[in-house]
Amino acid sequence: MIDLRSDTVTKPTERMRKAMYAAEVGDDVYGEDPAVNFLEETAADLLGKEKALFVTSGTQGNQIAVLTHTAPGSEVIMESDSHIYMYEGAAVSAFAGIQPRLVKGINGSMQAEDVKNAIRSDDIHHPETSLVCLENTHNRAGGAIVPLRDMKDIYKICSAASIPVHIDGARLFNAAAGSGTSVKDFASYCDTVQICLSKGLGAPVGSLIAGSEDFIRKARKWRKRLGGGLRQGGVLAAPGRIALTEMTERLHEDHEKASKLAEGLAEIPSLSIENQVDTNIVLVNIGQTGFSADQFLQLLKGQGILAVAFGPQTIRFTTHYDVTFEDIDKALTSISAIISSKVILH
Repeated sequence: MIDLRSDTVTKPTERMRKAMYAAEVGDDVYGEDPAVNFLEETAADLLGKEKALFVTSGTQGNQIAVLTHTAPGSEVIMESDSHIYMYEGAAVSAFAGIQPRLVKGINGSMQAEDVKNAIRSDDIHHPETSLVCLENTHNRAGGAIVPLRDMKDIYKICSAASIPVHIDGARLFNAAAGSGTSVKDFASYCDTVQICLSKGLGAPVGSLIAGSEDFIRKARKWRKRLGGGLRQGGVLAAPGRIALTEMTERLHEDHEKASKLAEGLAEIPSLSIENQVDTNIVLVNIGQTGFSADQFLQLLKGQGILAVAFGPQTIRFTTHYDVTFEDIDKALTSISAIISSKVILH
């Protein structure tokens, strides 16, 4: 199968598998796992933060950040299609007891003036604004890169109001590869940041959150409360460090695959590209084909291609390390055949 559902489906490389086997380990809950400590130090340095913390997933990292920054009954400003709001099971409400305040962005990027207007005034009727969350790249916006200038403007407003900023940077290295801006520069306009190791970077498990030493001290307790304290976590941290040090420089290849896929799909009758392809995600509108998204996914699967629905008439394709340029050619040939033959589902 040519699996274009997500970059989460990547398999660990041979180097990662060997690193897992050879990892020097200890008890991370006691802070004694050398591989975990090395990974956290590496991440903190790359992101320009004092400390970092290894967590089991991007969702856990985001939730720990929200729990650490906020208090129950407060309000968190986030983009209306953000991953934290759309795809994390309402955890910010279930665990942190906060209320989301949604702001519609432009290609996933909230505008500073809109964020400023969404900050609550000191009024007995209002919740306090306790946090602003950004997402870069933005999944629902088709892997769009949130411009550094937008982040800078929002951070300036929030700093003046003493409101922390958290970046859901699950694909922040894709943003860096696609823009030429370093992850450290992106992370300079936030108080905390979460990065994922198991998407385009190819590690089997894990994410990291980074911030000040005081923040990470408090976050470590929230990780424990959520059941995220690992013992011999070095077997997972070792491939994670390879992801950070060896897999970031090749992400531009995934972006080139996505561009090639988008260009080919745009030439197929009845298909149109919905997003500006900044990174490794392509959103395709199939409304003119006469198929629903679910029907089209079945046809793709019959041709050995996996993708996901992103709406009633939208299909998302995501390129990654385990998909080759030859796979892109094969996928385009198969999709063209589906459209040209007007296959009827039985």
